[in-house]
Amino acid sequence: MIARICLSLALLLLPVTAHADRLKDLSSVYGVRINQLVGYGVVVGLSGSGDGNSGLTLQSLESLISRLGLQVSARDLNARNAAAVMVTAELGPFMKEGQALDVTVSTVGSAKSLQGGTLLMTPLLGADGEIYGIAQGNLVVGGLGVEGNDGSSLTVNIPTVGRIPGGATVERVVDTPLMDNEYILLNLHRADFSTAAAVQQAIDDSFGPGTAVAIDGSSIKVRAPADPGSRIGFLGMLENIRVTPDAPPARVVVNSRTGTVVIGGNVRVTPAAVTHGSLTVRVTEDFNVDQGATVVAGDDGQVVVPGDPVVTPDTEIDVQQDPARAFVFDPGVSLSSLVDAINAVGASPSDLVAILEALRQAGALRAELMVI
Repeated sequence: MIARICLSLALLLLPVTAHADRLKDLSSVYGVRINQLVGYGVVVGLSGSGDGNSGLTLQSLESLISRLGLQVSARDLNARNAAAVMVTAELGPFMKEGQALDVTVSTVGSAKSLQGGTLLMTPLLGADGEIYGIAQGNLVVGGLGVEGNDGSSLTVNIPTVGRIPGGATVERVVDTPLMDNEYILLNLHRADFSTAAAVQQAIDDSFGPGTAVAIDGSSIKVRAPADPGSRIGFLGMLENIRVTPDAPPARVVVNSRTGTVVIGGNVRVTPAAVTHGSLTVRVTEDFNVDQGATVVAGDDGQVVVPGDPVVTPDTEIDVQQDPARAFVFDPGVSLSSLVDAINAVGASPSDLVAILEALRQAGALRAELMVI
């Protein structure tokens, strides 16, 4: 075992292969995860920016005060300086009792601002309904809200959300299967059979054949040391192994809202000819106005009497078609050639999407077209 560890350390000191990534950047260890916590609480000490006569907040204050040994009715309370809030936090892996957590506090009622407020003791629950933390403290609010008597208001950032750095303490430890199982399971961030095989080979090269087994395209099972005290050191060496991930699948991603188009480096186009042009039709409406006249013959000659104006519609239709620009893709065209050819015709993002969609329908685009 000592010889294998020395060999592993020696391998880690070798020059890094180009484009190789650490295993910790490509995968995560099964069981090592964060847990979301949530709780309902009350913020007090606000300067008139609270929920007012909200029934939810008044009921919460009544319940809170009654637990302190006082008898009070919701009709006797006013929540102008208090607000009902939801408190959220993330419980990191391996955190122990007494450690501090950062919490985020958000209003759920009609409170205008949490500036200057204090969160009262709030239990933080996990998905199983158990209490894993207790939050309390003064809020730090990065927003500002001001309202005048005439109804005018000014809001900077979001004053209804605040943070309490280290405002919660851990009350319960989440058990992890890291030390109990015979194997350590690595989950790739991006499922890929070639990358999974490369990870297995890299681990076997470092710790010996048969150490790792690729279960599928996203998971690799690694035999862990039998001694639990050696697992942390083993994981430290494991996550620093360098692996060259396989190239991602050929994919074109289009953001329909922003017009952003991202083309992967492995996109190829089979032989195809593309013609792209535009037709513009412009219709102009106008009116010709002529002054009408009536000619009356009398003893003194002809007399011209002005009449009603005559309005004649005048419509002009102009059709302009830009010359269609054609370009040809040769076999196995790469990303750079594809972009250069499309840019040469001055295509806009919408034109680019239309061209790529047409190429896919024709079977010439060797990539997956995704619209987000």
